[in-house]
Parts: sequence; structure tokens; C-alpha cells
Amino acid sequence: MKSYTAKTLEDLLKNAAEEKGVTQEELTYYITEEKKGLLGIGSSVTADVYCLNDVKEFLFDYLGTFFTNLNLEIEIEIFQQADAFKVMLNAENNAILIGKNGQTLQAINTVVKSAANSMFKRRFQILVDINNYKESRYEKIKSMAKRIAKTVQRTKVTATLDPMPNDERKVIHQALTDMPHIKTESEGEGNGRHLKIMYDKEKGK
Repeated sequence: MKSYTAKTLEDLLKNAAEEKGVTQEELTYYITEEKKGLLGIGSSVTADVYCLNDVKEFLFDYLGTFFTNLNLEIEIEIFQQADAFKVMLNAENNAILIGKNGQTLQAINTVVKSAANSMFKRRFQILVDINNYKESRYEKIKSMAKRIAKTVQRTKVTATLDPMPNDERKVIHQALTDMPHIKTESEGEGNGRHLKIMYDKEKGK
């Protein structure tokens, strides 16, 4: 994210858009300083400005530095759809980067998201994946959750799932949101936070 200064915000955004090769509508900015001169003379505005290309570039640079510091050679591809980013990694030993039950990959996701959100002062949808491990994992837990939910529909007995990271709980929430008589709820703290699948007789009447 780069800081720009101009006499007016309009001029500032125009200059930033021209430099970045995007339209002004594609810019996000945070005003950091405003100076009001006498009769308009000497007035200025300063703002931090970025576009989605800057986010993509940040992800490349951050991950490149991250893995260089670990002495790991890695291929990085980033796919962007609207304001969501999918980062595909490929190294000589992907299993090490995935870790047991995907724990290392989950940690990488957490670190990268936190860095990007901190840099741009906004929460982005970012998924770091290796050989589509995350996508495969999401499909498995969705299938598992739907099977359990059908049992809950039949028995009306609440099911408590094992602790899982936020992104996986979110996948289950979304997968079951339209399922009749089923509601989901997260409970617990930290690494012990887990999901409950409950019967709701009022839903889907």
C-alpha cells in the first residue's frame, strides 16, 4: 500500500489510478492527513491507496520471502476472482508443507491472512492450497457433515463434531444452511472450538 499526497482527494485518486493503471473505482483508500490552508492555499490531503493488484503482489512477495527464509524453493500461482484470492503452492516435498491432518498448511493460511489483513486494514478471502488439498478436505467434511445431519434429522439428537479450524467450520455452516430442521452452532475456545449440529423443528416448515 502506497501513500499519496495531493491538493485534493480527487487529484490524489486520479494520480494513484494513473500510476497503477486502474480506474478510480478500483481503488481503496484511507486518508491519513488533511491540511487546510488559508483560503485554500497550501491545503493538501494524504492517503494510503491500494488496488487488488497490490494485494496480489503483496501475497507473491510475502510468500516468496517466507519460503526463502525457510530455504525452500516453491512455485506460487495466485488466482483472483473479484476480491477473493486462491494461492496455489508447489514444492519438492508438499507433504511437509501440508503437515499432519493439514495442520502446517492451516498455519500458513492463518499467517498469510493475518499479514494481508493487517497490511490493507481489511479482511480478504484468501485460500492457500497445495495440490488442492484444501478443496479436497472441504468436500470430505461437507459430505461427512451432511451424513451426520441426516442422522440428526432422524434421531433429533445433537451431534458434536471434533475441533476444527474456522474455515472448515464455515464450510459446514454453509453446506447445512438450507437443510430442513438442521441448525449449526460453534462453541468452545481456541483450538478446542468445534461445531454442533442440532435439530430445529421450526426450520423448514
